[in-house]
Amino acid sequence: MNAVKTQTGQLIIIGGGEDKEGECKILREFIRRAGGRDSRIAVMTVATSLPGEVGRDYRDLFEKLGADVVDVVDTERREDASYSRNLEIIESATGVFFTGGDQARITEILKDSEIDKLLHQKFDRGLIIAGTSAGAAMMPDIMIVEGEGETNPRLDSVILEPGMGFLPQVAIDQHFSQRGRLGRLVSALIQQPAVLGFGIDEDTAIAVNGDEIEVIGEGAVTIVDVANVSHTNLKESLNDEALAICGAKLHILPNGYRFSLKQRDCLC
Repeated sequence: MNAVKTQTGQLIIIGGGEDKEGECKILREFIRRAGGRDSRIAVMTVATSLPGEVGRDYRDLFEKLGADVVDVVDTERREDASYSRNLEIIESATGVFFTGGDQARITEILKDSEIDKLLHQKFDRGLIIAGTSAGAAMMPDIMIVEGEGETNPRLDSVILEPGMGFLPQVAIDQHFSQRGRLGRLVSALIQQPAVLGFGIDEDTAIAVNGDEIEVIGEGAVTIVDVANVSHTNLKESLNDEALAICGAKLHILPNGYRFSLKQRDCLC
């Protein structure tokens, strides 16, 4: 299996349920990395069915945290992804934030659009991109669309589709310990060329800068490494049969711990 390919821009990938009323540790770190009081934030509401309400809430919060400019990019239809005003907002942004909702809507409306191309161009030049819940799920090149929680790994316990590819060659799941999603993360990971799977708890995030990841928040991040598995029954298993994975490696990291994508190990 190949090593994870790292990118130029920074990512803040949030497991959902981030604190919006107290210390706001994760969202505060997003604003800080995006430029602090000079930051220009674009809030992407494509995933939510309540874009007006959700966009307004994040705009008010980011302004309260000190962002200089906060604009909401509302793309309810695919043609909105080519709208000149939306492209102008993203072009001038120092940070882009994807809200929660339905990750399939993000790819349905944005993938391979003008906004998608611009986001990747700016990411390669150092843009900060954050996403929570559905906005976290869409980060890899292959994303988890839906699946069962609290189950053992099986092929039919997870549905995969192409993601947005900001952090390729990994699997990501959110609301992780709260919804018992270890089984579906392993199921997703073992079905693709990815070597690392990240299960992110609520009010917890991974900040990705180059090949280094830092954990931020109140929960933990579960990292599954299948680069050196000694055995799997993937080829022999039918969809509803239990998967066997031998020799996988597990890390569980709380706030402040760092992890190297290149070395696939903790930086303790």
